[in-house]
Amino acid sequence: MNAQAQFKKQSKKHPKKQSEAPKKSNEEVATFGAGCFWHVEETFRTQRGVQKTSVGYMGGHFDHPCYLDVLSRITGHAEVAQIHYDPELISYEQLLTIFWRCHDPTTLNRQGPDRGEQYRSVIFYHTPKQAIAAQISKAELNATGTYPNSIVTEIQPAKDYWPATTDHQQYLLKKQMQTLQRQNFSAVRTS
Repeated sequence: MNAQAQFKKQSKKHPKKQSEAPKKSNEEVATFGAGCFWHVEETFRTQRGVQKTSVGYMGGHFDHPCYLDVLSRITGHAEVAQIHYDPELISYEQLLTIFWRCHDPTTLNRQGPDRGEQYRSVIFYHTPKQAIAAQISKAELNATGTYPNSIVTEIQPAKDYWPATTDHQQYLLKKQMQTLQRQNFSAVRTS
C-alpha cells in the first residue's frame, strides 16, 4: 500500500479536528495539559459547573495525530483535556486552581512515571481574558514558594484540537464502571 493510501486509511480512523466545538450560550471552553489526559479529564469531569469533557491533542505540527503518533514524540502535541463549563457555576480561575493542584507544574515534560513532551504542563487559552488569568495565576503561585522549583507550565494560544479516539474518552470512568460490574457479577455468583 502506498503512503497516500495508508494516510487515507489512517485518517478515517481518527476524528476530525475541532478548532472550537459549538457552545451553548452559557458555555466556555478551557484546555489543559498536565500529564496523562485520563487523569486530567477525570479530575475536571466531576466538578460542579463542568458540562462536558473530552481528551485529545493540541499544540503540535501534525494533522490527524493518533495516540501512537503522539506517544512516539513525532508530532509535538500535548495530551490535553478540553473542558466545557458554565462560568456562572465555576470560574476559569477556579479551573486554574484545580489545574495547579492536579499535577506537578515544576517538572519539565514529565508527570510521575510518564515522560515526554506530550506530558508537558501547558495551559492553552481560548480568549485574551483566559491568557491574562493564566499568567496572573502562574505568577502568584510561583511567588508563594509552594514549590521548591520554578513553575515550567507553558501558556499558549489554543490551536487545533484533535480529539482522541472514543476508547480514550472518559477512560477512567469506564474502568471504574467495569470494576463495579465485575464486583456485582462476582457478588451475584457467590450468593
